[in-house]
Amino acid sequence: MTIELHAWNTPNGRKISVALEEMGLPYKVFPVNITKGEQMAPDFLAISPNNKIPAIVDPDGPGGKRVSIFESGAILLYLGEKTGKFLPGPLIERIPVYEWLMWQMGGFGPMPGQVHHFIALEHEQDRAYGLKRYMAETRRLYGVLDRRLADREFVAGPLSVADFAILGWAWRHERHKVSFADFPNVGRWYDALMARPGVKRGMEAKLD
Repeated sequence: MTIELHAWNTPNGRKISVALEEMGLPYKVFPVNITKGEQMAPDFLAISPNNKIPAIVDPDGPGGKRVSIFESGAILLYLGEKTGKFLPGPLIERIPVYEWLMWQMGGFGPMPGQVHHFIALEHEQDRAYGLKRYMAETRRLYGVLDRRLADREFVAGPLSVADFAILGWAWRHERHKVSFADFPNVGRWYDALMARPGVKRGMEAKLD
């Protein structure tokens, strides 16, 4: 059955469209225009109480029952469990997937997200401090990722939902004022992912 993807054209939305395409799951996009406050609509809050995109509704959830999931990391783990794809079975192999997914959710998302906020401010005096702080932290996180990828193809070994999560934000590297020339391992990883047909379809899916 077709999964409902409630999202907008943002890094967090792209994580899920990429995962759905890579996993071969049928889905239909329900755009939530966050620029018009549609994330505050009661129908959306019923499936995403934190009024953030993305959220999904799976009419064929556990036990064949309809289920909704919010928070992009939770969605990725759910889809990995549902399909058995991009989420290893043995716990020892899942540990790095969990680590790097939480690394993205806790840092490589919130920090560049602050860059997105401050870089859009009109007045230089409003931008200066925030950009200095959050661009420095964003570059530090790119450095962490670059070192991780120095001796492995993907962040957790085999391709996993953690890569999809991180890719959603690396996709905006130009907006972060980050050049992959400074982080060549990230650049190699990014190019390899973006060359995958499923990732390409997920990135091109119309979410707005």
